[in-house]
Amino acid sequence: MAAKSTGPVDSVTEQTFPDRVLKAKQPVLVQFWAAWCGPCTRVTPIIEALAAEHAGDLDVVKINVDEEPGLADRHGVSSIPAFVVYADGTPAKAWTGAAPKPLLERNLGPFLR
Repeated sequence: MAAKSTGPVDSVTEQTFPDRVLKAKQPVLVQFWAAWCGPCTRVTPIIEALAAEHAGDLDVVKINVDEEPGLADRHGVSSIPAFVVYADGTPAKAWTGAAPKPLLERNLGPFLR
């Protein structure tokens, strides 16, 4: 099953996670979110802008915690929005909470060329 596209950032599932995230050639920012989460809704346009601006250096995907509870559990997600950056197939940085674009860019800086 292919990843669902819900705009500039694709949703990944248990089935698509290994190929899209673990085998990626570039860093991948994973956003954990839910439709009912107000902060998730507020930060999504910023994440989508970052995905477009850094398309050559960073892949960005999202995981709906209601639809993929196993992925959320494996990442220790207990609060959303939560973010994990994967580099070379392993988690390299993680944080929780909606943040303004400059702070998100600072968190992503080490992974951008």
